Amino acid sequence: MTRPGTLGELRASGWVSRPVKDEVRANAIARISEGRQLVDGVVGYEDTVLPQLENALLAGHDVIFLGERGQAKTRMIRSLTDLLDEWMPIVAGSEINDDPYHPISHHGRVMVAERGDETPIEWVHRERRFGEKLATPDTSIADLIGEVDPIKVAEGRYLSDELTIHYGLVPRTNRGIFSINELPDLAERIQVGLLNVLEERDVQIRGYKIRLPIDTMLVASANPEDYTNRGRIITPLKDRFGAQIRTHYPLDAELEAAVVKQEARPLTADGLTVHVPEFMAEIVAETSQQARRSPHINQRSGVSVRLSIANYETLVANATRRALRHGEHEVVPRVSDLDALVASTAGKVEFETVDDGREEQVLDRIVKTAVLETFRARTRPEKLTDVVNSFEEGMVVHTGEDIASSEYGRLLDELPALRETLADLDVPESPAGVASAVEFVLEGLHLSKRLNKDAVGGRASYRGRG
Repeated sequence: MTRPGTLGELRASGWVSRPVKDEVRANAIARISEGRQLVDGVVGYEDTVLPQLENALLAGHDVIFLGERGQAKTRMIRSLTDLLDEWMPIVAGSEINDDPYHPISHHGRVMVAERGDETPIEWVHRERRFGEKLATPDTSIADLIGEVDPIKVAEGRYLSDELTIHYGLVPRTNRGIFSINELPDLAERIQVGLLNVLEERDVQIRGYKIRLPIDTMLVASANPEDYTNRGRIITPLKDRFGAQIRTHYPLDAELEAAVVKQEARPLTADGLTVHVPEFMAEIVAETSQQARRSPHINQRSGVSVRLSIANYETLVANATRRALRHGEHEVVPRVSDLDALVASTAGKVEFETVDDGREEQVLDRIVKTAVLETFRARTRPEKLTDVVNSFEEGMVVHTGEDIASSEYGRLLDELPALRETLADLDVPESPAGVASAVEFVLEGLHLSKRLNKDAVGGRASYRGRG
């Protein structure tokens, strides 16, 4: 469909100008009426964060998301562009998206006054109506609001001429959504410059006797102030946000695992088939859940979901490396691969203890607790009685990264009782699948104090407790 190219054609088309918050509200209403989520690709917020966001948008509020790192704050903010109309008309050549019916810049006003219905129109896609700034201590008023452009002055214009203005990010996002990430990091004197944007809906550029009535929806994100200690949101600015929405981490391991599966990069390689059993994905998710409860982890800094994603990817990578060394084509992570998670975990959590060497012990304890919790949830003890009895009769099983998957398959003949548990774990009776399930069951029995374990390096031996 051909879009109008002049102001006259735009009027004839019946297009109606409306404030950006009315536009967002109308599109939000349409989504809610259709039973669709306002924000796609966010898991675990359906009953907590998203209803608050719906209320804020329906009320026409500016929003600040408050939460620890890795809680999808930026993703939700960027997704709000989907609630803008796909295309929006502006006066051609306008730097600040001038409304053809109500231009506010000198360029737009002169263009409409001189050319009337022949004023050329450009159409801007919704993606270009989103502005974003990561707040840093060196952010200036010129960055956000605007400043005199010395180049334009050098070209011969007077300082009083509006055409010498270099517009900042906020005016350039006129009729759109502007986001400030990590708002407390913005210097307090710069935060004052946003007061008018949120209340009077205009910006004042120093040295000019003008006010630009900006039409912008402002959305910000911040970590809790008691953690950052790098700054604070000044009270008058906080007061001007209509809604403060507290985000959170996934409330249980199941939700965490769903996020991980959605976000983790798939490992693809010619000739390899990768399969991650549900119980292994759950162990990764439960590890993060346990870290968020650990007194040895700094909970103010948070344990990001990015930890779960990185651990999942590392788990698959280690299983792939092992499979390649053994010449296997099926990649299935095992419990012995969990040792590799130290590298992807240590840099993503802050420890309360300062004792040398304690960090690895804390992480090891967290991972073992995650394995035990998953084992208790996924297996039934009565089905493993015969397995335990076989070990009490002298059976010993060796596990580790250096043992090929085919060697685990023989255990099914020696321990037929394992087959029923494998079925409960939904693991195929392929060599790699059996190896993964066997290591999980044996480690779970050991952590349940039903088997003994001797570990040396990357190898382990399981035997009866008698």
